[in-house]
Amino acid sequence: MRSMETPSDGRAEVCVVAASPEVARRVAEVLRRCFDSTEQRSYPAGPDGGTRLDLTVDTAHAAEPARSWLESSRSSEDGVRR
Repeated sequence: MRSMETPSDGRAEVCVVAASPEVARRVAEVLRRCFDSTEQRSYPAGPDGGTRLDLTVDTAHAAEPARSWLESSRSSEDGVRR
């Protein structure tokens, strides 16, 4: 098992587990359209097959539609804190 370090502020580690490499790549493609991200890294998912794909996304540099969603979620968090 890998040791997981906490990503720097504004970044999130994403792990996609799928039956095939193509399905995992499609999910990563959608994430890259919404967020800046690192190069994906893929590995076998386990003894039964499948693919695990890891990448880091930067939520501080989000593109649409993620930017709208992030901005609205931040304003609702502010309302909860008051």
